[in-house]
Formats: sequence, structure tokens, C-alpha cells
Amino acid sequence: MNSYHRLGLCLLMIVCAWSSQVEARVQITTIPYNHGEVALEGVVAWDDEIKGKRPGILVVHEWWGLNDYARTRAEQLAAMGYVAVAVDMYGKGKVTTHADTARQWMQQTTANVKMWQARAKEGLRLLQTNSLVDQTRLAAIGYCFGGATVMQMVYDGAPVKGVVSFHGSLPLPSASSAIKSSVKILIAHGEADPFLSQDHITKFKHALDEAGFDWHMVIFGGAKHGFTNPSANQYEMNGVRYQEQADRRSWEHMKLFFDELFR
Repeated sequence: MNSYHRLGLCLLMIVCAWSSQVEARVQITTIPYNHGEVALEGVVAWDDEIKGKRPGILVVHEWWGLNDYARTRAEQLAAMGYVAVAVDMYGKGKVTTHADTARQWMQQTTANVKMWQARAKEGLRLLQTNSLVDQTRLAAIGYCFGGATVMQMVYDGAPVKGVVSFHGSLPLPSASSAIKSSVKILIAHGEADPFLSQDHITKFKHALDEAGFDWHMVIFGGAKHGFTNPSANQYEMNGVRYQEQADRRSWEHMKLFFDELFR
């Protein structure tokens, strides 16, 4: 073996060893839990090289269920130094790629707002009972149905410092909502999302102003519903499409939001 081959082999071994160390840092495992009689299974991710307590982030899935996309977001957050829990809002194993099934599961969950909020609260408890999490620094992010869910958490008075909704449906608070106005809100919305009318968005903004929230909305030109999910195009739904630029920029906005929230 000549010197060039030896050098190449050494470099390859170094890269492989480095890759293994990086991969070993982020740990991910499932957590079985229950909401009433419904068996659920969430996912927790964390960096095992970080010592001490750190902020905890709840991740709420799209209407497809707790799939690999939601798990990937939890892993990304763990790599950033957070403990992330991807919550299960439907039930263990309830994941689909069929829109009709997803719609049915979502409607079953959202039909009873109190139950919807309570199920999200069960997921938040997974963060609250995690020994690595600083209980004074909690937040939640959600996608599509998950974006609506994190807003329901706010309306229910969940003990979070902030929430981020990515292409969420932006539900309006009910008249009896126990709104906690100290929660900060970031909305990432696609300008070409056909599932929300401008009238609804105006009403949503007005409701946040009336409640005295510290909020801001970032609108991405040309972005459709589901713009953060690289698998969005595979669902072949009208008005649903991935946009890499909006995905990347919205994630950067979230990071800045968390930097300010937890400083």
C-alpha cells in the first residue's frame, strides 16, 4: 500500500469515527403513555453529551399522525440542545398517507376542543416529567393540524413560554378560553396556502391583539400548505407542496424565536 492509499484510508477512518460520534450524541426513544383509555406512543429525543437541564420543546405532528417527519424534527431540535418530545395525538400506530383517513382522525380529535386540549396536555407532561428538562423553559411547535394544536394549548393556558405554528389552521379562541397572554407566538404561513381565507387570518390576528399576545407572523410568498415537509408533494393534494426556501427560512425564524425566548 503506497503512502497515498494509507493517507486515504486514515482519512476515511477518521471521517467514519467522527460520524459515529455525531450520530451517538442524539438519542431517540419511544414513550408509551395514555389519555383516558386511549393508548398513545410519543417519541423523546435528546443530546446525551449535554450536561444539566435544558429547555424542552413539544412537537405536534401533521394530520398524518406521528410519522417519520415529526420524529426528524424532534431529532433536529435535540441536536440544537433541546429535549424534544414528539407527541401522539391520535393513538399508537395511527399513521397514514391517505388524506381521507387523516381527515377523519383529525376531525375526531378536534370535534371536542376540551378533549383536544387535554390530549395535548398529556403530551406536555412527558416534557414536564423528564429529568433533563428545565420546567421554566418549555415551548411547543406544530405543523398543519399540529399548528392548530399548539394554539389550542395557548388558549388552554398551557405552561409554555412560546409556540410556533408552521402552516397551521389558526383556530380562533372560544369565548371561554383561559388565555395566557404572556405566551409568545410565531406563525409561519404560506401566502399561497388555499386552506385559510384572508378573512379568517384577519379575525385570527384581531383575536390575538384583543388577548394582548406578543405575536408575529412571517408570510412566505408563493408557499403553499405543507411547505416545510419534503414529502408533501408525494401526497398529491391540491394546494399542498414543499418549498425548500420557505422551509429553511421558517426554521431559521424559529431558531431566532427560541434564542430570544430562552435567553
